Amino acid sequence: MSTEPPPGSGQPPEDDPFRKQPPPGPGQGPGPGSPYDTPHGGQPPPPHGTGGPPGGGPYGGGGPYGGGGPYGGDPYGGPGGPYGGPGGPYGGPGGPADPLAGMPPLADSGKRTLARIIDMILVGVVVWLLTLGFNVDEYTVDGDRIEVGKSLGQSAIAAVLYVAYDTFLIARTGQTVGKKLLGMRVANLDNGANPSVQNALLRALVLWIPFAFCCACVWTAISGGWSFFDKPYKQGLHDKAAKSVVVSTG
Repeated sequence: MSTEPPPGSGQPPEDDPFRKQPPPGPGQGPGPGSPYDTPHGGQPPPPHGTGGPPGGGPYGGGGPYGGGGPYGGDPYGGPGGPYGGPGGPYGGPGGPADPLAGMPPLADSGKRTLARIIDMILVGVVVWLLTLGFNVDEYTVDGDRIEVGKSLGQSAIAAVLYVAYDTFLIARTGQTVGKKLLGMRVANLDNGANPSVQNALLRALVLWIPFAFCCACVWTAISGGWSFFDKPYKQGLHDKAAKSVVVSTG
């Protein structure tokens, strides 16, 4: 029986090389006996007061400050330690978890812009051919009369094609043609999987509806350019709406 999740579920398939990797469990640190794996290199701690020369440390414990480490606990992740133990700041119990942990590095914002331009050109050519074939021009001036209906018709065709293009490819592989050519993909911030159809559609609507109907250049610069300044996830406004990030695949 297949263990692959249903399409569009937002869950990464088992063979997805870019999905978020879980943090190592107990005993799976950098190597056997590593001080960053388990306290005391994987060995049981010595009885209290016997961690050093007879009599222990100068303050009565196994270490120089009485608790095996300078902060009252094991210095490499034991209780109260500063590097990931309970209450530690780097993802241990009581500390905040980094959503990007286990994910590829974030994609460069300049490459993202170039990928978007590639996508705009590809879809724009199709829009132009369709509007030409159906005699729907951006606008037609006949004396003092401007046929606004034709302008809206082209905008509607552009909106449908751009949204469909982005939604289908992002939900399917996380990559539009431009992103694939430049080695990046869209991923859920919480689990690294391809966005679901719903999230991919929301992302595409925020990006392309204003582009197609009112303020193409301005909105593209604002929504996409937001990633140049956003910290810490380099999200455009459309990424924030879909809770996604763009990561490198190279």
